Amino acid sequence: MKFSNSYAHLDEVFYQRIRPTPVRDPRLLLWNARLAEQLMAPDELVQDLSALAQVFSGNHILPGSEPIAIVYAGHQFGTFVPRLGDGRAHLLGEVLDQSGRRWDIQLKGSGRTSFSRGGDGRCPLGPAVREFIMSEAMKFLGVPTTRCLAVVTTGETVFRETALPGGVVTRVASSHLRIGTFQYFAAQGDQQALETLCRYSMARHYPELQEEGDTPYIQFMKKVMERQIHLVVEWMRVGFIHGVMNTDNTTITGETIDYGPCAMMGIYDPKTVYSSIDTMGRYAFGNQPEILQWNMARFAECLLPLINADTHKAVEAVRPVIEEAFPALFEKEYMNMMGKKLGFTSFREEDRKLIDTFLKQLKDGRLDYTVTFDLLTRSLTSEPAASRMKDELGDCFDLWQKRLRMQTDVSQKVQKLMREHNPVVIPRNHHVEEVIQACLETGNATSAERFLQVLRSPYKELAQTSEYQDPPGDGDKDYRTFCGT
Repeated sequence: MKFSNSYAHLDEVFYQRIRPTPVRDPRLLLWNARLAEQLMAPDELVQDLSALAQVFSGNHILPGSEPIAIVYAGHQFGTFVPRLGDGRAHLLGEVLDQSGRRWDIQLKGSGRTSFSRGGDGRCPLGPAVREFIMSEAMKFLGVPTTRCLAVVTTGETVFRETALPGGVVTRVASSHLRIGTFQYFAAQGDQQALETLCRYSMARHYPELQEEGDTPYIQFMKKVMERQIHLVVEWMRVGFIHGVMNTDNTTITGETIDYGPCAMMGIYDPKTVYSSIDTMGRYAFGNQPEILQWNMARFAECLLPLINADTHKAVEAVRPVIEEAFPALFEKEYMNMMGKKLGFTSFREEDRKLIDTFLKQLKDGRLDYTVTFDLLTRSLTSEPAASRMKDELGDCFDLWQKRLRMQTDVSQKVQKLMREHNPVVIPRNHHVEEVIQACLETGNATSAERFLQVLRSPYKELAQTSEYQDPPGDGDKDYRTFCGT
C-alpha cells in the first residue's frame, strides 16, 4: 500500500508520533476483500494471512507509514472536555485508491498513547466485530460511513467488567477530522493552529473553497453543515440511532464514525434510546436533528476569530446559518426523503401533513419502521401486503393511496423509488448480537460472513434474507448498547 502522510507533515501540535503496541498472537478474523481491492492492497500482502494479521494488529509497520495519534477535544453529552484525542487508536497514514481518492487508515485497539487518560489502549473483540458489521451494513444501505478493512484477534485479554478477548479493527475514512479537532485549538486560543487546520481541511476535502478569497470560513461551515445534514437525514431514513453524537464524533466530511453504542430502531418511536450511557435520552432517535444543529453551533464558535476579529460581527455573520439556514435545509431534505419513502416523485407542501399523520400512526400503533415501509412498498403489487397495511394503517393507508393516484408517473417508477429508499433488511440488533456472540464462541467469522452477505444486498431478497428480517420478540424492550471500542 502506497502511503501518503499529509496530516503527519503538519506541525506536531496536531498529533503525537507513536507506534502501535505489539500484541502477542495476532490472527485475522475478518477481511474486507472488496475494500482492499479498492485501496490497491498489494497481492503479496493480501494472499498472506499471517502478514495481514501482523500488519493490521500494528505488529508490523508497512514502509511509508508514519503512525500518529491525533489530538482533539469535544463536548461529551453536553459537557466540554478540553483534551481527548486518540487514546487507543493510531493513524497509520493515508493511501490513494483506484480513483485517486485519499483515505485514512487507522487502527483501533492498538495500544496506549498520550491521550489514553488512564485507559489500556485496547479494544475488546466484540465491539470490533460490531463496527465491521455495522459500518459495512451502512455502506450498502447507502448511508455515508467510515468502513472497516480488517478485524484481528490479539491473543490477549482485555479487562472491562469481565475478562474479554482482545481485538484490533482497521478503520478506513475520508479523514478523522472532527468538530472536536477544531474545538481543541479554539479552546486554547491558538488561532494560528486553527487557521492551519482550516486551510488543510479545505484543501483536502473542499478544494472548491480555495477560490472563495481570503475568508472562506463561513462557506466552509456551510459545506460541513450540508454534509452532516445529509448524513443525519440518511440515518433517519433507515432508522439508525448513533447513540453518542458528541462533537468529537461529528466529522467534517459527513461520515458516520464510532459505532460504539449505536443501534437500529425497530418499533417506531422518536424517543427510542438504546445506549446504556444516554440516561437522559439526549441522543434519542428523534433528537438527532436538534443535536446536529447544536453541534454545528459549536463548530461555528470555533471559527468566529477567523471570520472576524470583532466577535459581535462574527456572531452576526454565522447566526443566520445556524438559526435559519440549518432548520430550513434540514426540513427540506428530511421531507423530501420521507416523501420518497412514501413514493412521492415530487414533494408538495400539503404532503407534510400526510407524512406527520403516517408517522403518528406508526408510533400509536407501535409498528416496526422497516417492516412497515417494506410492506408499503410491496403493497403496490401484492394484495396480501395491501390488506395488511389497510388493517394496520386504516384511513392513513387510504389517504396515501389517494395521494399516489394524483401522480401521473407510472406505478413502476413509484415502486422503484420506494424500493430504493426502503430496505428489505437492516442489521437488526438481536441478530447483530447473535453474530458477535457466535464469533466470540467459535473463534471464526462464519456467522458474520453469512450475515454480511445479506447486509450487502439490503434492497434485494436473497435466499438467506428471510433469516435476518424478523423483529425481536420483545420489541427490543430491554436492549442496551455500550461504548466498547
